[in-house]
Amino acid sequence: MSFLRSFPPPGSAEGLRQQQPDTEAVLNGKGLGTGTLYIAESRLSWLDGSGLGFSLEYPTISLHAVSRDLNAYPREHLYVMVNAKFGEESKESVADEEEEDSDDDIEPIAEFRFVPSDKSALEAMFTAMCNSFILIGG
Repeated sequence: MSFLRSFPPPGSAEGLRQQQPDTEAVLNGKGLGTGTLYIAESRLSWLDGSGLGFSLEYPTISLHAVSRDLNAYPREHLYVMVNAKFGEESKESVADEEEEDSDDDIEPIAEFRFVPSDKSALEAMFTAMCNSFILIGG
């Protein structure tokens, strides 16, 4: 996917609250691989083993929750809804959609699922995100 890029993981200087290795990232139903999820004070970052990944700034995150509904997804995970588009969509396809859609108030939405190999870590992941949202006033 084109939005994956290389960058250093957040460290203690950035207020790292939780680091969860062996976490699968899924974007809108497409697996991105397994890597490490970093929950810092201002952003949520994920990097795969090769150093490619992404960061989500907290203001773009509209919802986060622990999902245990195995009918919605086959494994328990941290669900994150983001007000942005990611992936392979080109500017032309976005412009075409905007022309067809007369409602300008609709924001793009992406759904991320972070599936740790150790599901007992889900509560700590959720709590770390909650505490970070409180710090930034989210």
